[in-house]
Amino acid sequence: MKLSFIGLPLSGKTTLFEALSRTTGGPEQKSENRIGMVNVPDIRIDRLSAMYNPKKTTYAKVNYFLPGAVMGADQKAKEQRWADVRDSDAFIHVIRNFDQPGYGAPQPAADFKKIEEELIFADLLVTEKRLERLEADKKKGRGYDAEEHRLMQDIHAMLENEEPLRSRPDLTAHPLLKGFAFLSGKPVLVVFNNDDHNETMPDLTGHEGRTDCMAVRVQLEHEISRMNDSDAAEFLQEYGIHETARNRIIQKSYEMLGLISYFTVGEDEVRAWTIQRESTAVEAAGEIHSDIQKGFIRAETISYDDLMAAGSMAEARKKGTVRLEGKTYIVQDGDIMNFRFNV
Repeated sequence: MKLSFIGLPLSGKTTLFEALSRTTGGPEQKSENRIGMVNVPDIRIDRLSAMYNPKKTTYAKVNYFLPGAVMGADQKAKEQRWADVRDSDAFIHVIRNFDQPGYGAPQPAADFKKIEEELIFADLLVTEKRLERLEADKKKGRGYDAEEHRLMQDIHAMLENEEPLRSRPDLTAHPLLKGFAFLSGKPVLVVFNNDDHNETMPDLTGHEGRTDCMAVRVQLEHEISRMNDSDAAEFLQEYGIHETARNRIIQKSYEMLGLISYFTVGEDEVRAWTIQRESTAVEAAGEIHSDIQKGFIRAETISYDDLMAAGSMAEARKKGTVRLEGKTYIVQDGDIMNFRFNV
């Protein structure tokens, strides 16, 4: 899963990317695309690892993408910027909410609207080109799909009304439209980049319900990410910070994509496996190996809470909280599973 950073210049995209990925880049990397693979913090994995003392512990992961700077303000440059992030699953929209000498007071609502308009306009161009092609096919009687035409007209009407497509996920998820990867249809986490002494959330009146928002002191998070664990813990305690914004952003990124984790445990490895919410047991088995999915018999399952309450798998079996589930069982976040299969 890939989340890309978007936002106006000087909003702090690079600073936040480096805080999340714990990487460092120089000015020479400004024009380069950068990818950071990040562990999803999960206290459940930590506790399971302490219980089993495995040789290896594997967390769920998300990928963050920071596109390189594209110079120019013409339409070609804009199209290139959006082409680089079109295959993303979601966006992290960073908005300046701190004073920047020479650039005036922050205007977060206006900055949000500017990027929102660019997403909508980019989708409008794609939609109009496709409608032209469909209408030409209809006239010539070749490969015309009336259902796709109707869906595209609905999307075009929304975009002309300056409405982002993310407000209609049922529409953009239609099988005939998935391949278009509409920009304004992707989930967005808005991160307001506040200065070190400001924790307030700016007002985005009129945009409620379209996005998730967080106010983050990005420069402070960047500094914390450079500390070792001991120094970071001491710093957080001194300033009364219970959890870093870094952890909250990563966890929110995971949730925003509709993802959950189930676990496999043992002496060799404790591991979090990533699946879409509402996945079945047989689909979850396929995340480990296609042979397990093909030969699926049953899934020995216990919830994380039940295992912690029992103290061990042996005690959980005595209590009767370990159960066998079939192919159609809907996996719950935090399930611990052991698949029985025959190939």
